Amino acid sequence: MGTGRRFGGYFAYPDLELHFLMDAINLDESNFDREINGDKPVLVDFWAEWCGPCKLIAPLLDEIAKEKSDSIKVAKVNVDENQSLSFKYNIRAIPALLFFKNGQLRDQVTGMTSKKDLLNRLEALA
Repeated sequence: MGTGRRFGGYFAYPDLELHFLMDAINLDESNFDREINGDKPVLVDFWAEWCGPCKLIAPLLDEIAKEKSDSIKVAKVNVDENQSLSFKYNIRAIPALLFFKNGQLRDQVTGMTSKKDLLNRLEALA
């Protein structure tokens, strides 16, 4: 399975992977390269807490992450906390949505877009 989140502590089944609860994965410099590499397409949202349009598109991205967790990954990069990644990918406006396949940047959208558009772009990478 590999992309589920493990729950430990007081949870009765600490090794259970809950794919149906998957939200977007938070990325930073330490895990970015590892998470974008692989056979699943990855949609990376570059966002900030103060960004109004970022807050508007976030529920849409979480919806896609939950619905398509078996075939894609959705991840988020906070631009205020990860300026080196923003610089590396030339992020000048947010939200910036980058589409990766096998670790390679394949597509990019800046600003708001529809769920249908995002799903079509992800399907094109499959």
